[in-house]
Amino acid sequence: MSSRHGASSAHALRRVAVVVPARDEEELLPACLDSVEVARAALARRRPDVEVGVVVVLDRCTDGTAGVVAARGNVRGVWSDSGVVGAARAAGVAVALADVPEHVLPATWIACTDADTTVPAQWLWRQVELADEGADLVTGTVVPTDLPGGLFGRWRARHVLGEGHPHVHGANLGVRADAYLAVGGFPAEPVHEDVLLVEAVRATGRPWVATDATRVATSARRTGRVVGGGFAGYLRRLAADVPALQPGDRPGMEPAPLPERG
Repeated sequence: MSSRHGASSAHALRRVAVVVPARDEEELLPACLDSVEVARAALARRRPDVEVGVVVVLDRCTDGTAGVVAARGNVRGVWSDSGVVGAARAAGVAVALADVPEHVLPATWIACTDADTTVPAQWLWRQVELADEGADLVTGTVVPTDLPGGLFGRWRARHVLGEGHPHVHGANLGVRADAYLAVGGFPAEPVHEDVLLVEAVRATGRPWVATDATRVATSARRTGRVVGGGFAGYLRRLAADVPALQPGDRPGMEPAPLPERG
């Protein structure tokens, strides 16, 4: 499958909105936001004309997640009582786009990740580069960290880490703002809100790219924030098919990080 689909867009980006849903993520959110800041700085070196904002959606948080956000002056926290990841993502995007004039929407990019995920330095500038080349939608890859060897091998056998991959992850997803709004945004679903959005945008004929160049690392925890679903639920189901670990088994190593292109 080709990594690029559809016709070219003429709109160069002027704004990027990073949206991160979080529920009780005081332990993992700092690393996520640190990595986003590195990515923001890397983009600024290449495209100082692109404005970047970060919104964290505090979705029914009962721990110190709000404090983590409040301690960072360049991150905006938004409260949500939805308890549904699709609604939380949508709330974050709505806040991020609230002050964007309609004529600037085609030049605005929404970059989505999760609070238990760290992004590489090139995460934002590669998305901006792809958008400037014509993409209205970018789906990236993820790699779970610290999986036991047998489970990591099973996961790796089922996942393509390369250009043109078939995967969709809310932890690594970018979309042009007008394309997002044209299909109604993230649906208020507890699971697969990312897949439904991607399918809707693709169905409009908008140009899209599936890339490994923005690969992120995400938590391999099997107790997630979505009951019975989400990435944690997938890992639980996958683990049920893996024989019990033997003494001496070590966590699987994730693929080497992608080099930052100059």
